[in-house]
Amino acid sequence: MARTHAAGRPRYRLRRVALTDLELLGKHRAGMWRDIGGRSERAIAGHLPAYRRWLRTAFARRRVTGFVAEDADGAPVASGLVWFQDAQPRPGELAPQAPYILSMYTEPAHRGHGLATQIVRALIALCRSRGYRRVTLHASEAGRPVYARLGFVPTREMRRFLSARTRSAARAPAVRRSR
Repeated sequence: MARTHAAGRPRYRLRRVALTDLELLGKHRAGMWRDIGGRSERAIAGHLPAYRRWLRTAFARRRVTGFVAEDADGAPVASGLVWFQDAQPRPGELAPQAPYILSMYTEPAHRGHGLATQIVRALIALCRSRGYRRVTLHASEAGRPVYARLGFVPTREMRRFLSARTRSAARAPAVRRSR
């Protein structure tokens, strides 16, 4: 457990992610998907090798970075990333990349201490320092209040699944139609 400072709250520190964090980031991503639900253990475990390969390439191309929160003993307990994905120019947005926050996770024993908030604030500051005007993410139900407090707003994104297998695996919510 993390040591506490005078106010009785655990003491944590943020550090930038490194290539040596691939296993940790995979572990945290698996935990994120478990918490979100709707995916089998087999599907979660099956995607991790591809995710780690993608991360390795994205790190090498400087397209992904992020932060790890460590407790007072130096154990990593939370993490989050930002991916600078290719983007098409649009009015008011001419940058060739758009920052997207992903893979946010805090280990259960360390939740409620503001770690996700600290990581997202650090990611936002990083994006601002690089001149970006906006950042996006997809929020789980549990994450929505955190992101709303930080100024994120819902967007108009829509999604269409192209196969029944994809639709059932993701457990797309039914849409109610008013009469």
